[in-house]
Amino acid sequence: MQEFAAFMTAMALVMPGVKPSLAQSAQQGRAQQSGGFVLKERAELVLTNVVARDAKTGELVRGLTQSDFSIFENGKRQEIATFDFQSVEMATPLNEATVSGLAAAASGAGSKAAVVARPEDIRNHRLIVMFFDLTSMQPEDLDRSVKAARDFLTNKMQPADLVALVSLGDTLKVDQDFTADRKVLANEVGVYNGTEGQGFAGGANANTNQMEDTTGYTPDESEYNDLNTDRELFALRAIAKSLERISEKKSLLYFSGGISRDGIENQASLRAAINSAVRANLAIYSVDTRGLQAISPLGDASTGSLRGSGAFNGAALANNMSANFASQEVMATLSSDTGGKAFFDSNDFAPAFAQVQRDTSAYYAIGFHSSNPIRDGKYRKLTIKVNRPGIRLEYRPGYYAPADFQHSGREDRERELEEQLASDLPATDMAVYLDVLYFRLDENRFYVPVSIIIPGSQIPFVQGGDKDKATLDIIGEVIDEVKRPIGSARETVKLNLNPLLQARQRNIQYTTSFNLPPGKYHLKFVVRENQTGRMGSFEADISLPELKKQPLKMSSIVLASMRQPTKKATPLVRDGQEYVPNISHVFRQDQHLYLLYEVYGPTREKAAENKPKGTKPGIDVLSSLQLMQGSTKVYETPLVQAKVENVEGRDAVAIELDVPLTGLKPGQYLCQLNVIDDAGGSFAFPRFAVLVREPAATTPGAAPANAGNSGAASPGQE
Repeated sequence: MQEFAAFMTAMALVMPGVKPSLAQSAQQGRAQQSGGFVLKERAELVLTNVVARDAKTGELVRGLTQSDFSIFENGKRQEIATFDFQSVEMATPLNEATVSGLAAAASGAGSKAAVVARPEDIRNHRLIVMFFDLTSMQPEDLDRSVKAARDFLTNKMQPADLVALVSLGDTLKVDQDFTADRKVLANEVGVYNGTEGQGFAGGANANTNQMEDTTGYTPDESEYNDLNTDRELFALRAIAKSLERISEKKSLLYFSGGISRDGIENQASLRAAINSAVRANLAIYSVDTRGLQAISPLGDASTGSLRGSGAFNGAALANNMSANFASQEVMATLSSDTGGKAFFDSNDFAPAFAQVQRDTSAYYAIGFHSSNPIRDGKYRKLTIKVNRPGIRLEYRPGYYAPADFQHSGREDRERELEEQLASDLPATDMAVYLDVLYFRLDENRFYVPVSIIIPGSQIPFVQGGDKDKATLDIIGEVIDEVKRPIGSARETVKLNLNPLLQARQRNIQYTTSFNLPPGKYHLKFVVRENQTGRMGSFEADISLPELKKQPLKMSSIVLASMRQPTKKATPLVRDGQEYVPNISHVFRQDQHLYLLYEVYGPTREKAAENKPKGTKPGIDVLSSLQLMQGSTKVYETPLVQAKVENVEGRDAVAIELDVPLTGLKPGQYLCQLNVIDDAGGSFAFPRFAVLVREPAATTPGAAPANAGNSGAASPGQE
């Protein structure tokens, strides 16, 4: 269960915000220090490889210069910025057994420690990645692909070849980093036998011929299959990204039993995989490991018995042929758009290895800066010409332009959020602050409200009519101790505020909640503003205690400067007023410091002898708050005494304190909360700091506000 709300508050944060310009400069600085293939803002280098062959004999043509080539993007001539020629015949033998390209260290049987080679060391070498998609292959398919790979590694691998092995099963693994050691590679690739079908197998869908059997039920698992396809495309994208810093041309042999997408589903993932491969200078050579297939109207052993008229009117055969074509279409697209080739309907995989060696034996690397500054993410067609007759050129037909946030689609935006949520690196383009509280619902459940604050100065509000408008995307998850996601939040908050509220000088507060059992958890939330696409993230750990082991069982202590009317029923609501947590603990002199906390299972007093029979014993919980500066106590609230429980159904007493701050001087205070269960002889004295500031300068007509999920803004109570 989750509840969402967003509030605009007048609190000022103690922590300074990160200026966007500084964050962008830092990112550019890190990119420049990393070396390799660097994409600079509005100055991306587009790199493409060109193989020149004699039009009649097919022999490689050497000795061409930069002036011999002309390159066009969508028909418009571009100025060549970089030019180079590489050939495996000029490769210098490496002394290292392994080159670190995909992983930090090799992991294969008999492999040696990985050694990072200098860029000049791998120049003119042929870099080949063999990627085995174990999730899609049948046993006989895997046997064929492993046999072909071992034959190549043993008999046809050349001294200039550096090969890496990657597999996708339950996880994506680098089984062997780039190495020229044939024995290590042959041993490692042999391990794949017997691992077919790992991970997620494809499910049934509406196009299978099983649907002809009307006596049974075949579930439509299209969404399940879409997730599997996304997973496979994400693996390809991850491999490409890991190779970006190696500027040489790379080839990826993709062994798969077919990969299908459903209509326009997976389109964003497919485009992202192709774009990453193009930017990494990686050509994909797809190999359908099913080999030559005989498509029968009755299907094969993987489908159920066919009933009905489909076998006689051609419908079943058409379905099977369409399904087979669909499973090859994505592989063909990956190959054609990255400059590779696809190999289908053949039981001999040797031509795929030969093609890779042939295409990367010698090539011209040409780079240019596009004259089109629009970052629209659209596909741009490349045309390369040579001024010498009788030469045929082979090159990648185009690339996707960089895309800024304004030109990205819904699928791309959602994928960016999910990737940032899964990333180990925090997003720092905008400041985000988070606080987590807990209240016990029963013996094994806690209500956990999560409050997030985004400074209004970080949000680029736009004027729409007579309102200040902005949209925030918020995504978050809760992970338990064994790294399992057990809770998630996803919300788009639309702000539509009166300009008199001065939203840029305030903070936007968002609140959600989770119901969790006792234990230790890790929370991460990502916030993105949808004008420029800047993102910020915040992570926190929380431990929900086993309260039965504690003498005095207490909830978190809520500090608030604002309460607002609500009809919700949560532990944050008392008498129709919801406490809005002040996570910065910064207050003004013209505000009140509101405290709310709960004590669970307070000890019952001994029943008096003169009490009527059946009378429920009372409780005796005492509480007060002291404010100190240094060793001097400057304020103390009157003692609050609870004689009966006031939280229905939860064996708890809720205590509220109201501290007017008018009489306090500006400054920092140490607060000590005194909580005593007099009947049980237990107590607690938690401490926390607050900062009191002078009242803010008022603007005529200005008023505080709260913004709910509906996007409406209305005056609220500070």
